[in-house]
Amino acid sequence: MSGRGRLALCAWAATLMAACALLPLVEPVTWIVQAAFLLGVQTVVGAATRRIPLGRPLTVAAQALVTLVMLTLIFARDQAFLGLIPGPGALGHFGDLLRQGSDDIARYAIPAPLASEGIKLMVFGGVLIVGLVVDALAVTFRSAAPAGLPLLALYSVAAGLSEGHGDWFWFLIAAIGYLLLLLAEGRDRLSQWGRVFGGAARSAGLDSGPVAPVRTGRRIGVASLGIALVVSAVLPSMNGGLLDATGAGVGAGNGSGGTISAVNPLLSLRDSLNVDEDRQVLSVRTQSSDTSDLYLRIVSLDDFDGRTWKPSKRSIGAVPKDFPTPIGLGSDVNRTEVKTTISAANWYEQSYLPMPYPPSGVQVRGNWRYEPEGMALVGDHGQNTRGLTYEVKSLDVEPTAEQLAAAPAAPPAIEREYTDLPDSLPAVVTRTAREVTAGAKNPYEQAVALQDYFAVTGGFEYDTQVQVGDGPNAIANFLRDKQGFCVHFSFAMAAMARSLGIPARVAVGFAPGTPQADGSVSVGLKDAHAWPELYFEGVGWTRFEPTPTRGTVPSYTVPDATGNVDPGVARPSAGSSTAPSASASASENCSPQLRKLQACDSASPAAAAAEGGDGPWWAVQGPWWYLKLLFWLLVGLLVLSVPSAPMLWRLRTRAVRLGGHGRSAEGAAAHTLAAWQELTDTAWDFGIPPDDS
Repeated sequence: MSGRGRLALCAWAATLMAACALLPLVEPVTWIVQAAFLLGVQTVVGAATRRIPLGRPLTVAAQALVTLVMLTLIFARDQAFLGLIPGPGALGHFGDLLRQGSDDIARYAIPAPLASEGIKLMVFGGVLIVGLVVDALAVTFRSAAPAGLPLLALYSVAAGLSEGHGDWFWFLIAAIGYLLLLLAEGRDRLSQWGRVFGGAARSAGLDSGPVAPVRTGRRIGVASLGIALVVSAVLPSMNGGLLDATGAGVGAGNGSGGTISAVNPLLSLRDSLNVDEDRQVLSVRTQSSDTSDLYLRIVSLDDFDGRTWKPSKRSIGAVPKDFPTPIGLGSDVNRTEVKTTISAANWYEQSYLPMPYPPSGVQVRGNWRYEPEGMALVGDHGQNTRGLTYEVKSLDVEPTAEQLAAAPAAPPAIEREYTDLPDSLPAVVTRTAREVTAGAKNPYEQAVALQDYFAVTGGFEYDTQVQVGDGPNAIANFLRDKQGFCVHFSFAMAAMARSLGIPARVAVGFAPGTPQADGSVSVGLKDAHAWPELYFEGVGWTRFEPTPTRGTVPSYTVPDATGNVDPGVARPSAGSSTAPSASASASENCSPQLRKLQACDSASPAAAAAEGGDGPWWAVQGPWWYLKLLFWLLVGLLVLSVPSAPMLWRLRTRAVRLGGHGRSAEGAAAHTLAAWQELTDTAWDFGIPPDDS
């Protein structure tokens, strides 16, 4: 391997070793393998352009272009020209993702999930930019010492966001990478001086030639590394996490006051649905005779900015002994108080307490705070659900269809806050909502029509492989493609309900789990769910279920419902309603009413999607996306090489003619003739015919 090749390899390794400092901040840690591949492509492109050879600025430009194309293929394929060439749409999408990533960093605790496309772009884009600068400085411009600045910047960002545990280890890894880069450059620089012939032989204890400076440089590097480790261990670290800016509570004890910015759990929801093993999260025991409606709510999302739904900043206070009556619930609505005991798994760490809604009281250990608007409990000073057992008293509210249909208008304050929509919402969302609800006589009938459109009549399919999506067109794309999972269905229905003037928000938690032989209910990762809640005066916040094959359809949304399901129709069990089945399709004659009650033995949309594959063969997605990316990069290089083949051949011929080093007389003569031929060919290129003499 040539000296410059070794230098390029060390630059790749130094960047990757500095990027390891980000490993504690995001999960899963397998992203480092993908980053290594992308950095490798960037390094190979640089090595290839330097061998042609191109000018130094052109080499850096070629690497930057390939880096942009790789990021476009991964993050902005749909917005790029021909799915490959970045344009204004792709660059605008990058800006949207970066803004989303900034919001997600402010909400998520360490480690943040890479399911967030914004955080993922920040990680991969940052590592690739640092890699480009390091390669340009150390290899292209042969100045490795300044390359330590971008490496230090990458480590400093990670150290500033981490909680200070093990920072010295990641510093050691990054420092070793930088030291290797310096040693590689020193060796390459000294080797260019050739051999040193020093006359008389020296004693065995004395070094000669370039060996002594190299060994001296190694000693200096090792000593500097040791001093840096000692200094980093003595200096105070920067404690904190991704959420410290907003906090998870204010103070301990039973005082009141303060605010909370809730953690948005949506980005990890799809990962939970796609796990290979459905691990138990919660074990539930309840006094309720019917567990098919036992939804466990974590947090509500009420702030819609046009790109996504997220929790608002709310006031929190001490946990009351008895919770107040839920907002909007009238005295004439039938309700039953139910006690439920919930035990969380030892590995499940959630800063919000999963509870049936609406809760009327909680007995729980630890530091918890009460958020009255969503009737939620949030952990204070790092409190979470890990290994916790607690008892919740909740109300099983049973409104009738008549009560919901006769509900008066919501109070102005609630209507103003929960019907707010951004100007960027595509017009197709409101237009579709009006078309679907045409003929509805009241907000209740409009809500039922929206639920039926998504769950029964609209032709939508449940598919957990679909991206969550962001930006103002995410809901419009979902209405067009008609594929998604609970996040898409709940987001779309809540936005469409708001466009009709119905107060709406999105709840995140768990759908009913699976009944066990001992009488308990097991709630697993794949029961993670999101659903819309609509407000009706006299009833309060009311659950709807637009997601096909998930959860249970509320009895008050069944035609001619009086609070109970029609006894002539068999109600599905909780086990059959909470997990999509991959069984073969049954008869297509199943009525919409039976489909609405999930009493049809039909294949799930997820199974149909699985049979159809994960998309077109050429799409850069799936577990082997990096091989597809490499394939398309090779195809692109092949296409570009066709028009540039004559130039490349001419440059190669020139390099061969001028690069020969003959040690013998015959070799020197051959090299002289080749150089003369190159001189005459160059003269012809400039229009100067050679003299016959």
